[in-house]
Amino acid sequence: MYAVQAVRQGGPEVLEYTEVETPTPGPGEVLVDVKAAGVNFIDTYRRGGMYPMPFPHIVGVEGSGVVAELGEGVEGVEIGQRVAWTDVHGSYAQKIVVKAEELLPLPDGVDFETAAAVPLQGLTAQYLVTDSHAIKPGQTALVHAAAGGVGLLLTQFIKHLGGKVIGTVSTEEKAELARAAGADHVFLYGDGVDIREEVMAFTDGTGVDVAYDGVGKDTFDASLASIRPRGSMVLFGAASGAVPPFDIQRLNSSGGIFLSRPSTQWFIDSPEELQKRAKQLFAGLDEGWLKFRVGQTFPLEQARQAHEALEGRATTGKVVLTV
Repeated sequence: MYAVQAVRQGGPEVLEYTEVETPTPGPGEVLVDVKAAGVNFIDTYRRGGMYPMPFPHIVGVEGSGVVAELGEGVEGVEIGQRVAWTDVHGSYAQKIVVKAEELLPLPDGVDFETAAAVPLQGLTAQYLVTDSHAIKPGQTALVHAAAGGVGLLLTQFIKHLGGKVIGTVSTEEKAELARAAGADHVFLYGDGVDIREEVMAFTDGTGVDVAYDGVGKDTFDASLASIRPRGSMVLFGAASGAVPPFDIQRLNSSGGIFLSRPSTQWFIDSPEELQKRAKQLFAGLDEGWLKFRVGQTFPLEQARQAHEALEGRATTGKVVLTV
């Protein structure tokens, strides 16, 4: 079979589409014919060395496909069943082995591209608004990169829970996407734009209840300055680079701010929790209040170009590789 490997630590140029040995499912596992794979910033972090990984490794952590072979002892899964998965290494490939308990059965009408694209970002948005900072009716949230994959989902979850959204984006095209997702106020960040001033003007000087920041270094200070006393700062990514070390006393002087740095491994730590969160995510899609946008698709062999587009912030919605 063919797969995309990061052959060494580095930029998108280290990705190679190459022939590798087809894996075999062990006890409790299944072999899946991959139809699509989601492209995420965590893939670039691991490729670039921010998170320790062995090299070479097959890139990717989520996807969708059709069950092709059952390992010993697998029950409740059928050959030919349509499934998705998340947080499974090696998804940029024609075939992948997944533990049966980690498979997400696909609801009727959900296509493979959407199924491959939504789990990681959708489950992230779900725990951000229910656990990292539980949104309550009437609360206001600042969402950076509001037209990105997580940003669009966050906006819709917050609105469904009765909150208001202030979104930041980089272009007017992206601003329209954020507004269409339900954002109450959207503005472009960049040179000459004071994020705190925009937030304070919209909130009558109060500040937001929570800032959801997946951008990191470029927006962290402005996010912290935009939060009301005893509000929450939820840092869940580093699209612009890691936030430099800072004096924790700033949280006190900013109003007793709660700071968290969540990740999927701590909020989906059992098969039961995975299925519970996935059930709410897919219910939103089934009920229609949650819409998901696949922004760009690339064939598997063009994974390098997909990473370049993602890191260059030249995308809206989710990037997907098709197999």
